[in-house]
This record gives sequence, structure tokens and C-alpha cells, in this order.
Amino acid sequence: MSRHSVTLALVMIPVLSAGCGGGDAPEPEPAARESIEAMGDMGAAGAMAALSNPNLATEDELTTVPGVTAEVAAAVVGGRPYLRAADLHAVLAGTIGEEAALAAYGALWLPINLNDVTNDEILLIPGVGDRMAHEFEEYRPYVDMGEFRMEIGKYVDEDEVERLARYVYVPIDLNSATREEIMAVPGMSERMAHEFEEYRPYTDLDQFRREIGKYVDENEVARFERYVTLN
Repeated sequence: MSRHSVTLALVMIPVLSAGCGGGDAPEPEPAARESIEAMGDMGAAGAMAALSNPNLATEDELTTVPGVTAEVAAAVVGGRPYLRAADLHAVLAGTIGEEAALAAYGALWLPINLNDVTNDEILLIPGVGDRMAHEFEEYRPYVDMGEFRMEIGKYVDEDEVERLARYVYVPIDLNSATREEIMAVPGMSERMAHEFEEYRPYTDLDQFRREIGKYVDENEVARFERYVTLN
């Protein structure tokens, strides 16, 4: 029996696991509830709007995020590239405060790697409390986003799975990823996707850094690198 099957047998009851404290979906924990309420009356369409990426958005685009002034937008741009959600949070919380930063994550977010994200970073996602953070971690390592949707779909409905999926990613394998998977990397262009494929097979990430570094600067190489892996 696989690790996931064992976990299913031990903790899972349809909709919610026994490990989450019963058969009914848990009420959001206080901090999570506040984050949800901070999203206001956005409605389903607003709540599922695209999230601005702090590594890619212009200063003008950043000022459309609740609580982000021109000065804060300049500070965000000045801190690039962000390689972890905690790095972004340090800048935002340091400029607009913890509560305002948490509220901003309904519109601004750095996608987090499901396989190495910290518990504290998971808890920055609006509406995620300790119990859901535990479920994010329970099924590591994730092979792909399909696995994430399947496992988290045992706890929440499809709309909530898709909302949460906007905040996370699973790195793609440099040597086997399809063009579609490569193009899903934030900020990817067709030309750069071609360069990703051009140097296959990669033997290590140093080769990736060296080859892709012919086309973009080291900050952009580092930004791309967080979305890839070698299996």
C-alpha cells in the first residue's frame, strides 16, 4: 500500500478527515477567517481573479492591490527577485503592517513550491489555517498539480481547490516537461521556452544556470530556477 493510501485509510473520511476533528468541514480558524473577511464582498468572480506576481507586476499594477501605495509598490519592485513568500512578506509587513499584508494576499502573491514551502508560508494564504496547512504538508512530495487537486479535494469543494491552486505550484522536470508545462511558468515566453528545451538533457542545475544565463541576468535565472527541478 502506498504512503498516500495509508494516509487515506488512517485519517480520511469523505469530505473531511477524522484527523481534522470530525466529519464536517471545519470552520476557518480565527486568523484564517479574518483573512477571508478581509477579501470583502468581492464575490466568486473577484475572489478568483488572477493574482499579481510581485516579481512581474509593474509598479502601476501593484498599486491596484489593496493597501499598496506608490511608495509600497516601489519598495516591492526594489526587493526583486523574491524567491520565497517569506521574503515578500517581510517587505510588505515591514511597510504596511502584518494585517494589511495578509489582506493584500487576496490580490498579490508569489506562488509557493508545495514540496519545500514552510508551514509559516502556507499560513500566509488567505483562508488557510493550521489544519489545512497540515493537509498541504501531509501529501508531500507532490508529483504534479493534479495530485494536489486530488488530495486537497478530499477536504474542500472544487471551487476552493481551484482558489488554493492559484497560490501553489509543483516544479516541472527540466528534461521531461512538455511545452505546455514550461509555458505555465510565470513570465515564460515562447522564445525562452525554446531555450529551456534546446539544452536537454540537463545533467544538473549548474548547467541550467549556465545555459539560461546566456539569455537573461542572474536574477531572472534565479526566478526561473524556483519553478524547475531535475528528477
